[in-house]
Amino acid sequence: MLEGVVGFDILVVVLFVLAVLVVFSGVKTVPQGFAFTVERFGRYRKTLSPGLNFIVPFVDRIGHRINMMEQVLDVPSQEVITRDNATVMADGVTFYQVLDAARAAYEVAGLENAILNLTMTNIRSVMGSMDLDELLSNRDEINARLLRVVDAAAAPWGIKMTRIEIKDINPPRDLVEAMGRQMKAERDKRAAILEAEGKRQADILQAEGEKQSLILEAEGRREAAFRDAEARERAAEAEANATRMVSEAIDAGDVQAINYFVANKYVEALGQFAGSPNQKLLILPTETTAVLGSLSGIAEIAREAFGGETPQRRRKPTVPETGAREGGDGA
Repeated sequence: MLEGVVGFDILVVVLFVLAVLVVFSGVKTVPQGFAFTVERFGRYRKTLSPGLNFIVPFVDRIGHRINMMEQVLDVPSQEVITRDNATVMADGVTFYQVLDAARAAYEVAGLENAILNLTMTNIRSVMGSMDLDELLSNRDEINARLLRVVDAAAAPWGIKMTRIEIKDINPPRDLVEAMGRQMKAERDKRAAILEAEGKRQADILQAEGEKQSLILEAEGRREAAFRDAEARERAAEAEANATRMVSEAIDAGDVQAINYFVANKYVEALGQFAGSPNQKLLILPTETTAVLGSLSGIAEIAREAFGGETPQRRRKPTVPETGAREGGDGA
């Protein structure tokens, strides 16, 4: 009977151990950010989401534990030959996230290695299709093209390429020095162009100023000519009015008017003779009454012209004696 009790105890222990093994085999806890694939007899059956999950004990098993969070890979430095045959060293960094755990587990072997090699290959392809100047100045375009190409290639693996960035592009030292000299020459060229452009603009402004000055000067001369013409016209009108008034006075028998007119012209003629640049010698009468004598002679001519009429207020003019006549009398 004791042997039967011992055998029963052993059976209970075995059943307990078997129950524990069944529980551990059928109950699976998946951490947040991960997904487990379930295989039945080596074939994919389903994917376990985060939390508590149940599978068939001893029949199903966990195939792959896939990280569903966004991950980062460093792309090692590599040589790239550009389109203009310049050799540069380039490295980068890539970010990706698994969207389909089953495809990421069974469509590709070595997911990280596959992504890394795919990225490096496309870096050489994209950067090799560009010139060195474009390579150094268009990193955003390089990143966008790499992301588009690598994401399309990795889509069958159930992953999403979120970002690809080129970290460093290092040309050879001699090429960097040549680029420095080229940049300096380009800046000197721009400075010379700007200086020439400034001088050209200054010459244009100066010519424009001279043009405006000439225009204003011409307008001033035209205005002055108009004013001179107007002054001469008014002087001519005044002269004509004076002549008309003198003529009317002569017609009325006023001899004094013609005396005044002739004397005025006489004095003006003397002033012109005196102010002439070619005048070297001017002989004038020695007596001031000589001018009056000349005017009296003119008045006599006027009386004869009017038929011997004597004006009411007429004075007998004094005729100046000439030097020759005085000499004759003395003789």
